[in-house]
Amino acid sequence: MELERLSPVGNQLLSDFWAGSERLLSFYQYPYNDDSFRIRAGYLKEQQYDRKGLSNVIYQFMEPFGISQKSMEHLNKLENGALAVVGGQQAGLLTGPLYSVYKAISVILLAREQSEKLGIDVVPIFWIAGEDHDILEINHTFTIAEGVPKKRIYGTAPRHKTIASETRFDHAEMKAFIDEIFKDYGETEHTRGIYQSVLHHMNESETFTDFFSRLLNELFQEEGLLMIDSAFPPFRHYQSAFFQQIIQKNEAISAAVVEKERLFDKNGYGTPISAAEENANLFYVKDGERFLLERKNGDFVNLAANVKFTEDELLQLAERSPEKLSNNVVTRPLMQEMCLPVLAFVAGPGELQYWATLKDAFEILNLQMPILAPRLNITLVTRQAEQLLSEYDLTFEDVVNGQVEKIKQQFIENIQDAEAKNKIDHIRKMLEAEYEDLSRYLDSKQIHLEKILEKNKQYHFMQLDYLNKKVEQEVLLKHEHTIRRLNTIASELYPNDNWQERVYNPYQYLNIYGQSLISDLLKLPLKISNSHYLVKF
Repeated sequence: MELERLSPVGNQLLSDFWAGSERLLSFYQYPYNDDSFRIRAGYLKEQQYDRKGLSNVIYQFMEPFGISQKSMEHLNKLENGALAVVGGQQAGLLTGPLYSVYKAISVILLAREQSEKLGIDVVPIFWIAGEDHDILEINHTFTIAEGVPKKRIYGTAPRHKTIASETRFDHAEMKAFIDEIFKDYGETEHTRGIYQSVLHHMNESETFTDFFSRLLNELFQEEGLLMIDSAFPPFRHYQSAFFQQIIQKNEAISAAVVEKERLFDKNGYGTPISAAEENANLFYVKDGERFLLERKNGDFVNLAANVKFTEDELLQLAERSPEKLSNNVVTRPLMQEMCLPVLAFVAGPGELQYWATLKDAFEILNLQMPILAPRLNITLVTRQAEQLLSEYDLTFEDVVNGQVEKIKQQFIENIQDAEAKNKIDHIRKMLEAEYEDLSRYLDSKQIHLEKILEKNKQYHFMQLDYLNKKVEQEVLLKHEHTIRRLNTIASELYPNDNWQERVYNPYQYLNIYGQSLISDLLKLPLKISNSHYLVKF
């Protein structure tokens, strides 16, 4: 593997974050530097956590998937006082987009780095957002088919908005989905082993979260990545007292977030949450579906679910049946802080944006916002993509800036059969002239067929247009190989005018590189920074 470090991704918030902009950093507790990690570690040492209970819950969650020796070491360290670097993502199919894996890599590398720098134990934890209910966001992936990105979707749209951890999938349909994907990938020396592994984990799973967790566990078990599902019932019970604190401070939390977002917007960063003061920022879970609660006249209500709770009733629910409550984008970070000794949270660009609205909400609960660490940004460059870049004398930046499409359009223009086009244009002009002559003749004879003549003429022109397109298609077909190669450059490196890490899942590259892809990425000198990394293999 070869590593190349490029200029940062063009994101204003990230640029301001790394530049240390005072107008932005005022929305966070800590700037990203070594002093912050030392101060934060000192603060966490003074906090109290039910470490035995937490470690037991994580063990219960991971045990069905198989806990590696390294993971057990990290669990023991967590129980005995270790801090944590945390990151998370919803439970996508085949781990979801590559950035899910890059978050996990970021968490592992940062935990390893801070263990060395601080001289203390720091463990990596991945928070699976199994409570998310937007299945349409996670029921698909993209492959490359015939040189272009192809969206592959599992099943049909669900009838109910059940949370991912309670949404079961049909094993026959999922196998057909996986088969279709691996057919697009093509056969390599690694395909059989990877395919069989994916099928094994799919057959062992019942829900989207099960499947996600088993795959992630296999990819990172040698690194000891700890995992917890936010919707795991024992974890919900572990959170009982914390839900009660959120309920008691609910109105103040909502007001603080609304005001902070208003200020964030005033500073030019938009409204990532669209917060509303009446939003309770908690969901009620009924038959696996989540219903957002609002405060009305002192009660917590959701009309669609036909539920209404007084504050005392909601507090009792949090105490006796916390599995019926679920966090949203506001309360999830607060819950993480109360549950885990979070040294730093690894955030994507969107998370970095909405966390900026939460600092005052943390303070209402007498909490500190952890250090925010932007995740790694990586583009994988296969040997084929690298050869094509060299052949056309292109850089990765050229691809991002649209140069491939310009080259393709120029090539298509150059190969078109100009003589055939000219002959078709000549026929069109002849027809136009003959129709005009016929129209004049009919007028002279008082025969009024203007509409029929125009319709007839347009029919002939439509046939000429069709002929012209067929000529173009035949010419393109003769040069299909070159056009597909140009499509492949953009499709691999900047598919659908988007970052590769947001489109494809890691199995496309495991199929090319092999099972050691993750471990080999972790051996590279990757560092959380204001950079975009190209990894060539």
